[in-house]
Amino acid sequence: MLSQPRPHADSVEQLADLIRGADSVVALTGAGVSVPSGIPDFRSAGTGLWEGVDPMQVAHIDAFHADAERFWAFYSERFATLEDKQPNDAHRALAQLERQGMLDGVITQNIDMLHRKAGTEELIELHGSIERCVCLRCRIFVPLGQARALIAGDPAGVPRCPDCDAPLKPDVVLFGELLDDHAAARARELCQRADVLLCVGTSLEVYPAAELPMITHRAGGRVAIITKSPTPLDRLGHIRLDGDVVDELGALLTVLDGHGDSA
Repeated sequence: MLSQPRPHADSVEQLADLIRGADSVVALTGAGVSVPSGIPDFRSAGTGLWEGVDPMQVAHIDAFHADAERFWAFYSERFATLEDKQPNDAHRALAQLERQGMLDGVITQNIDMLHRKAGTEELIELHGSIERCVCLRCRIFVPLGQARALIAGDPAGVPRCPDCDAPLKPDVVLFGELLDDHAAARARELCQRADVLLCVGTSLEVYPAAELPMITHRAGGRVAIITKSPTPLDRLGHIRLDGDVVDELGALLTVLDGHGDSA
């Protein structure tokens, strides 16, 4: 593992030094990394996704089974909001770090497909993706475009399985569901061997994803937290950057590329 750097480091330059000296760097991203793409996060007053909505009533697996029409009244709007969004410079910065061999992969809590659109190749989507829907009865998958067409063609706005007519479920992890075993195991593996874990735009409040920085910390790696708001795990942050994620990652790339110091 890395030698001990100066405690309480909070500069982009020190983060760049950590990355240069690391054998393995991994990123964990949350909703904040997609806010610059026009996607609201979950909790911000006035704009958050759950503003005025009880997620347990519209985004729980029991809600899906109990009332698919009500469930899809919420999720069809979510699909429409996300489908045409494009990556921002934070997504592109992480993809560039991967291309340059300085990032082993991205673990994301987001379902919006933006890391993949930006070019990230080693991507673990902990909470699934809106890229497709699944029939829980037949286990067949339906791509997003087809699911949107099924929503538009159903009188109740519920996409149904082409084979058995059962309501389709977004291939995302709803409240009350477990993470995919393979995705969770791969995320833990990456964090276990990471010398540096970049936590970008994540509140670090949602478990089990919030356990991942602790895995890196316990293994002797360094945790860098890059997000505006305080998190419950700030005490683990060897480096804490609280500016805009696009600006902070842009500054980091500038330093790593040797084009000058960050402000």
